[in-house]
Amino acid sequence: MGPDNSPGLQEDELYEHHRILAPNGQKPLRVDKFLMNFIENATRNKIQQAARDGNVWVNGAAVKQNYKVKAGDEVKVMFEHPPHEFLLVPEDIPLDIIYEDDALLVVNKPAGMVVHPGHGNYSGTLINALLHHTENLALNSNERPGLVHRIDKDTSGLLVVAKTEAAMTHLSKQFFDKTSEREYVALVWGNIEDDEGRIEGNIARHPKNRLQMHVFPEGDEGKEAVTYFKVLERLGYVTLVSCKLETGRTHQIRVHMKYIGHTLFNDERYGGEKILKGTTFTKYRQFVENAFKILPRQALHAKTLGFVHPVTKKMMRFDSELPEDMMHCIEKWRQYAQNST
Repeated sequence: MGPDNSPGLQEDELYEHHRILAPNGQKPLRVDKFLMNFIENATRNKIQQAARDGNVWVNGAAVKQNYKVKAGDEVKVMFEHPPHEFLLVPEDIPLDIIYEDDALLVVNKPAGMVVHPGHGNYSGTLINALLHHTENLALNSNERPGLVHRIDKDTSGLLVVAKTEAAMTHLSKQFFDKTSEREYVALVWGNIEDDEGRIEGNIARHPKNRLQMHVFPEGDEGKEAVTYFKVLERLGYVTLVSCKLETGRTHQIRVHMKYIGHTLFNDERYGGEKILKGTTFTKYRQFVENAFKILPRQALHAKTLGFVHPVTKKMMRFDSELPEDMMHCIEKWRQYAQNST
């Protein structure tokens, strides 16, 4: 079945919300199923309704939901309204700001808070809170106010936010040049044999599951990624590690740790919400399920952040405590490890 060219709104009258180029190896697949692999928080019903309304386009023409996507197709989801991330509304949400001056601020983000509005998360984000806190936020290269870097929704920890164009340029260059300092603390499955090490492997989107990232060790795809890790504490079936980023790729620590066989504890997207190490005893399973409830997210915290201040040119370093949910979970494992020896 080819594109449906029934009369409707023209392409230049609509706003592009998603654009996906079908990869070379794409076997023919219904467009509604294809889009389910790419769009977070989307339901099949919503995608089918969008297609019925003429909002799903392939190669410049609207298509029905049973159109078969093939390699090289350009698939777009188009609506009459602009994407919600451009409709930024200030919201009075409490912020844990640990430093602020005229050029920048450093905020400690709680787990569960999305950094910027996007599909499925149009309010309650860090950006909404920052816009209420200050009118001065510089736009980054993606037109997103203040953001020099990001951390995932369910990762807690430190972020630097630029208030001026000069600060945005200066700080962004430090992150690009890999001169900023970032240390994370993670709880991972398994006992890491080496006390410290270096993980290197290009990262790109997973070829089959587009909501995951994937390591391409041959370097044939993706962007260069380097993570340094150091064991902080061995807790039997899990290990507490410090991870320092040389590069800052999407999901970098989560993907790199899985790549070396140590998926983050309770990282649902990468399989860490299953019991990956340990015994088959019912009592142990109950213990782990209890630990999952205590820490209902991936065990990752952006603990320290260092950069050169764009105005004073002084090196600034910030440190944050591990949040309560993570501390509580680590303490549980500590007790379990002690009682098991």
